[in-house]
Amino acid sequence: MNLTSRIIKFLREPAYRFSKLMKFGLYNHLSDKAFLEKAYKAYMGRNLNLESPKAYTEKLQWLKLYDRRDVYTAMVDKAQAKEYISRTLGTSEYCIETLGVWDHFDEIDFDLLPNQFVLKCTHDSGGIVICKDKTKLDFQKARETIEEGLKRSFFLQTREPQYKNVIPRIIGEPYVEDQASKELRDYKFFCFDGKARCLFVATDRQVANEPTKFDFFDLDYTHLDIVNGHPNAKKAPEKPLNFELMIELAESLSKGFPHIRVDFYEANGRVYVGELTLHHFSGFEPFVPDQWDYTFGEWLALPQRSEDQ
Repeated sequence: MNLTSRIIKFLREPAYRFSKLMKFGLYNHLSDKAFLEKAYKAYMGRNLNLESPKAYTEKLQWLKLYDRRDVYTAMVDKAQAKEYISRTLGTSEYCIETLGVWDHFDEIDFDLLPNQFVLKCTHDSGGIVICKDKTKLDFQKARETIEEGLKRSFFLQTREPQYKNVIPRIIGEPYVEDQASKELRDYKFFCFDGKARCLFVATDRQVANEPTKFDFFDLDYTHLDIVNGHPNAKKAPEKPLNFELMIELAESLSKGFPHIRVDFYEANGRVYVGELTLHHFSGFEPFVPDQWDYTFGEWLALPQRSEDQ
């Protein structure tokens, strides 16, 4: 996109304009409530109703403000989450091995890492390096990706309070790939008070020049007419082998909480919990058709309001 196109987009598209100004810190001074109202209007194109929210995306903003629990920080920290998941499930078999946790890129001893590995920031979304062959790794690019991620404040971008106290660190894991599909698909289950309602499958996440695909399904694995964030695949992904186990684990991990999206990988017959997400797309991504925003909203029963919980 050339400069002229970016300027036109900046002037015409509120979501694009907001995201650009936010990256420059122009909204850092706003209270959480004021920020969320402004962001919701820009991204969703309508005013945020916090007094009697009906839409799922509105309720996610409400939860950011009024459902704040200390345990949420551990649940989203990519290093601490493994301890939480293992403790909750009574086993660590569903967590990908941790190769190391470091405060700075220069602390990583790459000689000790396997030939294939993944590096990502514990507090962030997007700061990730995937290495399939250590002999071909661009160390300078990897450094830039990780150091940029370490500087980024996911809290200031979304006002999701659980990220405010996550210490920015780097975590290393083995690279995992399913031999059949030649990728690592995400299976993300939307759970409400310990009850799984639906999921989406993310495919083509690492395919060059190909957009990621999201396909939504109910718990009978019937494809749903939802577009949210990414287009549907031309061919719907097949049902995972361990579908029922994923539902069981998702409901165990989400029990006692108003809403958690539990994310899984399935590779070579094994299931791994990828992460726990409290605010899907931070509540800033429209559903098409819009009615699904309200269907999800009906599933989400808000807890008692407590700003100091």
